[in-house]
Amino acid sequence: RFSLPSPIDPKRQNPYPLIPNPPSGERKNLQRAMHAPARKAAGGGGRGPVASALLLLAVGVFAFLISYSVLAMVLRGGGNGGGGTTGVGTGARDPVVRMPEWMRAAGGARGQRRPFHVALTATDAPYSRWQCRVMYFWYKRMQARPEGADMGGFTRVLHSGKPDGLMDEIPTFVVSPLPAGKDRGYIVLNRPWAFVQWLQQAKIEEEYILMAEPDHIFVKPLPNLAFDNDPAAFPFFYITPSEHEKIIRKYYPEERGPITNVDPIGNSPVIIKKNRHCLRRLLPHG
Repeated sequence: RFSLPSPIDPKRQNPYPLIPNPPSGERKNLQRAMHAPARKAAGGGGRGPVASALLLLAVGVFAFLISYSVLAMVLRGGGNGGGGTTGVGTGARDPVVRMPEWMRAAGGARGQRRPFHVALTATDAPYSRWQCRVMYFWYKRMQARPEGADMGGFTRVLHSGKPDGLMDEIPTFVVSPLPAGKDRGYIVLNRPWAFVQWLQQAKIEEEYILMAEPDHIFVKPLPNLAFDNDPAAFPFFYITPSEHEKIIRKYYPEERGPITNVDPIGNSPVIIKKNRHCLRRLLPHG
């Protein structure tokens, strides 16, 4: 038979035999101190509700971010059945300026593959080489997918004037940099000069060119969004033609229309036809 021990009366018996009987006031403080770890482990000390609230808040924020990402992907056509567009691949949509419907219908009706050649301008600097390797890796991955049928050849246009260590890894065409002083301190002018040399000297099988930069990465297959002599480009929110009307009017006179007709785009990424009506029209000698 077993019997439970009788409750300890602190007035008559020391509950802690190894510690001498303290005065009654100190006894209460001692009991609180010795039971503090247990209260802390159980969430006591007044911090339990705050910690629980912070945990719930963190879980709520995480759930919101996940839900937002999934919803955004569906609305942008990232799902298998999203987008509702034709002629440019499954779920593909233009983010700001959409391709005209007649252009989509015409491209889809032909049912022909319209490959574009990726032209990547780069230097032999270590950071540029690293970016080119990453970019080329993902280009190959996306090109191998069924939706990557429009992704044609690839050329790294190296405007350093001499070969580097990536010649055997990435298809490369070496061109000369601008002569000293010609860039007027704006070294980026080597990029258009590189395109001029490449278009004049290289043999390019594809009719369309995608002008790209080393820090671009293909996250999914890219269809040919251009059509005939109508190029496709990415609009940048920080390019504001209306704020630089005086400069733009040098190349876009008033008789051609309002400044708002000028698209907020750069030279890349751009898919454009290489004929004399489009890309070759920009060359010094056509």
